Amino acid sequence: MDNHIFPVELKKAYRLINHGPTVLVSARHDGVDNVMAAAWACALDFSPPKLTVVLDKTAKTRELIEKSGYFVIQVPTAAQLRLTHEMGTRSLFNEPNKLEWSDVKLFRIDGYDLPFVAGCSAWLACKLIPERHNQEIYDLFIGEVVGAWSDTRVFKNGHWNFESADPAWRSLHYIAGGHFYAIGDPLTVQDEKLD
Repeated sequence: MDNHIFPVELKKAYRLINHGPTVLVSARHDGVDNVMAAAWACALDFSPPKLTVVLDKTAKTRELIEKSGYFVIQVPTAAQLRLTHEMGTRSLFNEPNKLEWSDVKLFRIDGYDLPFVAGCSAWLACKLIPERHNQEIYDLFIGEVVGAWSDTRVFKNGHWNFESADPAWRSLHYIAGGHFYAIGDPLTVQDEKLD
């Protein structure tokens, strides 16, 4: 594991995706790993921390999650723009070498039998909370966050530091048709006393 990757307190795990980034979803079952991009992921609860992600029925990653009961949500960086787009447009169903062709590098974190995507800025290991109705009707999956990590070059002490990190670390925000934005400059509201 990279020496810049450190655990994030679970009570602050929601901060890793609260800014609405495009995410990479990875899963493993029966020796098969896969990664897909998802634009619709959201923090759901604080304690225990939970999140939601929309996974289409045509996604192989969804099948792996339903069979294993676990998945990883990770925040890709601007440096991973092409990789992120390829994970959203290629399918393991018709491209069995998808990860190799897209040069996806996976790594392990002790205690978790899950595929983590190298080069991201944050990772959330999740246990699926089965909600058959939501999954079948709305493609909505709920996960309880059981482990969280960040790359301290861009997220540390419970806060993103995009303004002081290299721009390659900025998160991606998908619009449509291969068009993304990278997160922008910070704006802070100053606390003012009311007279």
